[in-house]
Amino acid sequence: MSGGDFADLLRGDAIFLGVEAGDKSALLAACAQAAAPLAGLPASFILERVRERETLGTTGFGQGVAIPHARLAGLDAVTIVVVRPAKPLDYGALDGEPVDLVVMLLSPEGAGADHLKALARISRALRNRRILAAMRAAPSADALFAAIDSPAMSENQAA
Repeated sequence: MSGGDFADLLRGDAIFLGVEAGDKSALLAACAQAAAPLAGLPASFILERVRERETLGTTGFGQGVAIPHARLAGLDAVTIVVVRPAKPLDYGALDGEPVDLVVMLLSPEGAGADHLKALARISRALRNRRILAAMRAAPSADALFAAIDSPAMSENQAA
């Protein structure tokens, strides 16, 4: 695992740009649908668990970013899906800003500390304004992946 970014946890085929969704519920459903083949689990199961987590408090943590997450029985490894909706959506984020970038984190049910470490790495990366801007401006999934995996991430790593 690298220290600052989460590129090593993300597959190139797990990035989806221009996803059509009319509201938060549809956006979460689209994320679950995108994650299902990667996780090897039904989208309905993923969506149910993510929505359960969302009832504890919004995963829209600000600056137009949401990190919906859940631990799932039957999942073998951490699975991340990055979704950039076609238009920003009201997500009930902490700062009230609409969300235009979603990183869904799914972890095995017993992942405990690994889940929290992955969540912290994603959160830290998405607080880097240059990385966030590059992710938003990326014209393709490959470019968005490159933004996450960029050398600028090393600035976020502790000495």
